[in-house]
Amino acid sequence: MTPIISEGYPFIGGCFVLTLLFGWSLHPLAAVVPFVLMLYFCYFFRNPKRHIEQDSSVVLSPADGTVTDIVPLETDEDGFIKEPCNKIVIFMSVFNVHVNRSPIEGEIKLQKYYCGRFRPAYKDTVGFENEHHLLGIENGRLRITVKQIAGILARRIVSYVTLDDKLEQGELYGMIKFGSCLEVVMPQDVAVTVKKGQKVTGGKTIIGRMKD
Repeated sequence: MTPIISEGYPFIGGCFVLTLLFGWSLHPLAAVVPFVLMLYFCYFFRNPKRHIEQDSSVVLSPADGTVTDIVPLETDEDGFIKEPCNKIVIFMSVFNVHVNRSPIEGEIKLQKYYCGRFRPAYKDTVGFENEHHLLGIENGRLRITVKQIAGILARRIVSYVTLDDKLEQGELYGMIKFGSCLEVVMPQDVAVTVKKGQKVTGGKTIIGRMKD
């Protein structure tokens, strides 16, 4: 596992080249801006090593960020979970780690991509209007969906997986570039263990626990 995700290399490399060109052909001070941007891209595309505690009875956060909403639903809006659900919305700022991890172990049984608008990621309707990528994951005990949603700055959703792929709990499956949010939908027989406003860590924070 590399400390910087591969999607960051073009941004980092481009800023490095500009730093050299501006510093050599213009003035050393002219190289400050691309140099600072290069450092930021190294920070943004970081991929910290994390030990994932495997537990089939829990749902882990798919991302670093802040829980902005917890919404009870009569049924899954995307039709994958045909029973009462809870939707947990996690907002990722441009300072959060942006790689995304599978909340549970399971197989991808639904995959949808919608090329939409780029409204601010904190708006209530972005899950329907904005560009988003949906996965439906299931195992012998549980079905959930996780949706990557682009924001006003996020213009590219990256996915490393496809239909019928098997994911380990906490395994990387994608990322969103530059500020965005994720929605996790799980049945109501999974108890929500986070609160609105709580900070969460991808692959570490338990956001749901199966009831006995």
